[in-house]
Amino acid sequence: MFNYKDININYKDYGNGNNAVLFLHGWGQNIEMMEMLANPLKDTHRIIIVDLPGFGQSEEPKTSWSLNDYVTMLHALLDSLNIKNPSIVGHSFGGKLALLYASIYPVHRLVLLASPYKVKIKKISWQVKLLKKLSKLPLIGRLANYIKIQKGSVDYRNATPRMREILVKHVNTDLTNDATKIKCPTFIIWGDEDAAVDVNDAYELAKLIPDAGLSIYEGCTHYAYLERLNQTIAILKSFLE
Repeated sequence: MFNYKDININYKDYGNGNNAVLFLHGWGQNIEMMEMLANPLKDTHRIIIVDLPGFGQSEEPKTSWSLNDYVTMLHALLDSLNIKNPSIVGHSFGGKLALLYASIYPVHRLVLLASPYKVKIKKISWQVKLLKKLSKLPLIGRLANYIKIQKGSVDYRNATPRMREILVKHVNTDLTNDATKIKCPTFIIWGDEDAAVDVNDAYELAKLIPDAGLSIYEGCTHYAYLERLNQTIAILKSFLE
């Protein structure tokens, strides 16, 4: 366990080689979701996989963390392990953190798996407008908030109050400008049937990052990296070498 600001953070550190690879899972996931990618690299790389705070066996943040807070924690963890210039592989939320990390700190190689990076623009329906008004009324405010939660995404409904606050910060943080600051070679993997993060975002992200390659998996979803696991592992072995 790594203790950071009185939060116990679970991680695994194993493998061989001087080149370290940090694996970051998506929202609502845990270390196990990345082990299938990491284990085939353990003979040639040092593997670090983290249960991000609020998930798996790691404790929740004690305040409503921003993406920068998560990235600062990751840098502190790597520093405690004497790891500099790591490669990072991140899926979805973990990919967004990896993107932000690489825009701030030195990174050897970056792999983004269906990683959101910009704020989605959604039209506000009349139901949402009504719920916002009702939530301000003392007698029915709690009911309105309950309805709002039930109408939200699965991730939002399943989250604790603290993690809901963090999720809202996550989806409302735009990293478009940060992507242009990434200096390391980057490879992006996406499914063309991703219903969580549109595949068009993959093409746009590849243009924003100065040195980026892109592979679109046909017929695959937000979990394309698992749906074509062997292909993904082959790409990682080639790219991270």
